[in-house]
Amino acid sequence: MIRTELKPLLDLLNNSIAIDNHVTILDRQQLQASIYRLAEISALESGNRQKLARYITRLTALAFGTYPASIQELYLARGRGEIPNTFTVPAMNLRMLSFDAARAVFRVAKSIDGAAFIFEIARSEIGYTDQRPSEYATNILAAAIAEGYTGPVFIQGDHFQVSAKKYVNTPEAELQAVRDLITESIQAGFYNIDIDTSTLVDINKPTVAEQQITNCGLSAMFTAFIRELQPSGIIISVGGEIGEVGGHNSTEQELRAYMDGYSHELKNISPNSAGLSKVSIQTGTSHGGVVLPDGSIAQVAVDFDTLRALSRIARAAYGMGGAVQHGASTLPDNAFGKFVEAEAIEVHLATNFQNITFGLLPMALKNEMYRYLDEKNAAERKPGMTDEQFYYKTRKNAIGPFKAQTWGLEPGIKESIFSALETQFRKLFTYLGVQGTRDYVEKTIRQPTNQPALKDYLGSESTEGDVSDLAD
Repeated sequence: MIRTELKPLLDLLNNSIAIDNHVTILDRQQLQASIYRLAEISALESGNRQKLARYITRLTALAFGTYPASIQELYLARGRGEIPNTFTVPAMNLRMLSFDAARAVFRVAKSIDGAAFIFEIARSEIGYTDQRPSEYATNILAAAIAEGYTGPVFIQGDHFQVSAKKYVNTPEAELQAVRDLITESIQAGFYNIDIDTSTLVDINKPTVAEQQITNCGLSAMFTAFIRELQPSGIIISVGGEIGEVGGHNSTEQELRAYMDGYSHELKNISPNSAGLSKVSIQTGTSHGGVVLPDGSIAQVAVDFDTLRALSRIARAAYGMGGAVQHGASTLPDNAFGKFVEAEAIEVHLATNFQNITFGLLPMALKNEMYRYLDEKNAAERKPGMTDEQFYYKTRKNAIGPFKAQTWGLEPGIKESIFSALETQFRKLFTYLGVQGTRDYVEKTIRQPTNQPALKDYLGSESTEGDVSDLAD
């Protein structure tokens, strides 16, 4: 049955590959020109045909020389001082037109010999963008093939966050939901996972160490769980978080309390397990930015001194790559060079790519989306909120329901979006020092030997309940 279903998919690739236990590439250029067909099936169809499209893409990427990888060793080399603090890794959440957006990233990366960058998607985003992990990974790998990009590709689960509300009511069910998502993601090639249990920090406790107890314990528990699942020869890069983005700025005391508590708990649970490669902190930003009544974004002041100080402690005291900055997407372009100066290991970017794409959508489609939001998200319209504020805040919820319409945009409109995103990625990569980082990646990252399992693709996908309280 499976072999019968394979032939129509191979025909869509204009017979540029052959499959007999493994993929053989027969026509590399034809494959690059037609791989989008599998990404489209992965995004818009269902059933075995969709699942096989994802599996074939993964196998084909390996044959092409493109493979999911963990950034762990690069970060630990940075912690040891073997890699200079001359770049900050951009971790990019591609919510809309992920295949096309990723193509723009790879095109820029190839032109500057860059390889230290991450594609990621948060637990909350998986829901409202209607992109399960295997779909997201397929978009990324297919885009790499389309642009002729080879080598390691870092795909990350961002903010695999525990809902504080659900944890209070049904703690084990909520923890199991995160475990299920981790399992699904690793099977799809996510070899970088950011665990976020910072939602459970209890600031009412008398000491910082006591405030971080639950955060430490659950971070360690999830780390051990990841280590049990990671494929042979791969150490998945795991990140932790000491406080929710949008709260007060992080302190050295909080960092040490979290890391000391985490290390103690991990040693008790799984003594030989590798720990964190990085830690996320708060320095004054917020996810998505703060939108003003006229639709513009309020300026924020980032505490770069704290970012630098905590990055240095993370490396010197705990051997990690450094501290991670969330919620930076809406900062002015000229601010991004300061993340390199502050020795940040990683910066997370999302909303501005969404804003660029929305800004170039046809007005008729946007109006259709806004009518949908007026109906489905009316409860989020607060007294005094302008239309600009309401649509800016809620429009992400229209991404999944209108995925087919955005995939079907006219080529000219897609090209304008592609071009605008390419320009933005080029600016960000320049500011963040990504140029020339392929050398560091090749020195530290080995190609995994594991092969994807067909059964992992043919099984049923997880589903999420309401995750509207989770961070992006």
